Amino acid sequence: MGKIPIIKDLFLVQAFIVMICLLFYAFLAAQFYYKKKYKTNGMIVGFVLSGTALLLDFLITVPFIEIPNGRSYQSFFSTPVVWIMVLITIFTVYFYWKIKIKIKHN
Repeated sequence: MGKIPIIKDLFLVQAFIVMICLLFYAFLAAQFYYKKKYKTNGMIVGFVLSGTALLLDFLITVPFIEIPNGRSYQSFFSTPVVWIMVLITIFTVYFYWKIKIKIKHN
């Protein structure tokens, strides 16, 4: 999105677009996971999904994208938007589990 002229300098617009995409990603990830008939608590699955994304950010995004652009691990991980995205992922998976899995099995 950094190359799209209209929104390249609008961080909040970019973040909003990513958050909307993240809702679909988390929903599809939960759908894929629970297709195997697992009944794991959605909060745990959401934490694992978010933890995996944060680990990949730590190993790939920050060293190869953020640091070359003059930012640091601290600036990346102290951005509230990152943690809002983590919460979106966790709660999307949790609510998927609560609505589609837990209610179905009770």
